[in-house]
Amino acid sequence: MPTYKRMLVAIDLTEEAPQVLDKAKAVCDAHGAKLILVHVIEPVGYAYGGDIPMDLSELQDQLDKAAREQLGKYGEQYGISKEDQVVTIGRPESEIHRIVKEQQIDLTIVGSHGRKGFQLLLGSTANGVLHGTECDVLAIRIK
Repeated sequence: MPTYKRMLVAIDLTEEAPQVLDKAKAVCDAHGAKLILVHVIEPVGYAYGGDIPMDLSELQDQLDKAAREQLGKYGEQYGISKEDQVVTIGRPESEIHRIVKEQQIDLTIVGSHGRKGFQLLLGSTANGVLHGTECDVLAIRIK
């Protein structure tokens, strides 16, 4: 079994995040690894296709602030230091791949809803992370 030294856990900020964090923390502790906590905010403009003729930067700033506060709470609860909490803006798969390279991550942990059928064809963040990353990926089934 490989030894993992640096693990990244990517979470959304839904009520399901603790399911992923609980398992990620257990794996991390079993390996004596460092855990990096990551949340990626998609740019507000993506949701509207860039067709809204208004400045969305204030809304983006509010989302960023709220994400940092929530990540801080999780960090405190799970013993993850502030410098190991990352909030970034972009496409989740791309940002996670970038952080994996920059931080020399050995294992990426993501939650997965286990979608089937048409939703599976459209893809998911977990699927996007799996394809194109340079390290092992552990998908935690969200119930």
